[in-house]
Amino acid sequence: MSQQVRLRLLPSSRCLFDEPVQLKVSGLRSRQVVTMRARSTDEKGVVFSSSATYRADGNGEIDLSRDASLNGTYVGVEPMGLLWSLRADTLHKRFHKVNSLSPHVVNLSVHEEERLLAEATNERFLMREGVSRAPVTQGDVRGVLFTPQGSGPFPALLDLYTFGGGLSEKRAALLASRGFLVLTVSLYGYKDQPKNVKEIHLDYFEEAINFLKNQDKVGSKGVGIISISKSGDLALSAASYLPGVEAVVCINGCSANTALPLYYRKRQIHPALMFDVKKYMSSGSGAMIIKYSMHNPLEEENRASLIPIEKANSRFLFVASEDDLNWDSKAYMEQMVERLKQHGKNNFESVSYPEAGHYLEPPYGPYCPSSYHPVARRPVMWGGEPRSHAAAEVHLWAKIQEFFRTHLSCNNVLNNSKL
Repeated sequence: MSQQVRLRLLPSSRCLFDEPVQLKVSGLRSRQVVTMRARSTDEKGVVFSSSATYRADGNGEIDLSRDASLNGTYVGVEPMGLLWSLRADTLHKRFHKVNSLSPHVVNLSVHEEERLLAEATNERFLMREGVSRAPVTQGDVRGVLFTPQGSGPFPALLDLYTFGGGLSEKRAALLASRGFLVLTVSLYGYKDQPKNVKEIHLDYFEEAINFLKNQDKVGSKGVGIISISKSGDLALSAASYLPGVEAVVCINGCSANTALPLYYRKRQIHPALMFDVKKYMSSGSGAMIIKYSMHNPLEEENRASLIPIEKANSRFLFVASEDDLNWDSKAYMEQMVERLKQHGKNNFESVSYPEAGHYLEPPYGPYCPSSYHPVARRPVMWGGEPRSHAAAEVHLWAKIQEFFRTHLSCNNVLNNSKL
């Protein structure tokens, strides 16, 4: 290894998962061409890697915030390109990072052909210092409660990352690191819960909301709900039928109750809008495109699945990816906006991203083109152009926090992180 070449991560090699770092290389020859590589292993042991070719300036330096990648897993000026362009070494794998107690570790290196010149490690934490993590086993509720450092009061959020089973802590831990008191819950497939479910009961989310509202450090009058995909329609139903929901972020959700029938107080309130398997299309990669297989919720025989969001007293932030290949998120968002307008309501805002795919998550994680779908029971394409998708995640993450701070008004919300 050359002693002269140095790879630096600024301001620090340790940061939160949702924070950018500046990568700089020094000590190279003038105009030297090198390859920068990144490598990470997820919680399931899947290896992800990326690379990009750069040419040093006249001083033998490279700055990823200034200089363009000439080729590799991305091109152009992309300061965080090595992270969001990480690709799995196996087809149809999503980056699996759900445990908040360990960091996302990315090994970065600089090479001339196959010769290693410099290396560094970026540790990307999900919880800032001082955030507390408490497992929740209360009544039927199973999940984890994240509480920011300090006496509060804090705005309260329910994180619904529920479909596919198990518990995901990433988004909840990061939101707690940004000053929100967050309960993330599992719907099935976690601890003593059943491995699968054939129906969903809204009573479960009512119990979770009540538990959250009763936390000592909660300062907001009601709770906010953040959701994505199938959990989007669960969030819409919670806002429409349950008290205490003040604000809802629905990311690439449907206007109707999907996949499983929904019950409340032992009575079915919505049948399930389903897929037509005959309309699945092959993508050529081994993953299917299922976007056009969903039954139309506006057709008469399916209208009972539509969620009466006009009943909600919540504020809504509807988010749609226009290149979503899971289903037509943009059309569903337009349906929801039109429904509220028809009822004389303006309690919503909406944002859409032209070249983003289905899974809009906290920024700087690996972009996922395809992975296993729990309903389709096979790999599917999620859509999106990687660079545009990564930019959408950065924009949306700030938008979500701003939305909740505005509509769950509470003093003492933290904006900055220090590890």
